[in-house]
Amino acid sequence: MEGNLMYALVCIGAALSIGLAGLGAGIGIGSVGNGACQGLARNPEVQPKLMVFMILGMALAESVAIYGLVISLILLYANPLVK
Repeated sequence: MEGNLMYALVCIGAALSIGLAGLGAGIGIGSVGNGACQGLARNPEVQPKLMVFMILGMALAESVAIYGLVISLILLYANPLVK
């Protein structure tokens, strides 16, 4: 019974890690897209420079989701506490 409880808690932790990381990445990418659209609407001449910073910001926000995925995979498959 104790092993099943530990496995259930590990599964909940993995689900929370990927879920919260995905939520944070979605909010971050939406915020970057909103800022880029507003900046482009105010000053269309800065479009090439703005696109570089927008893509960089979206990539950094997406890396948070990848870190959450890595943590959840470690919890599920490389956890030494679960046999």
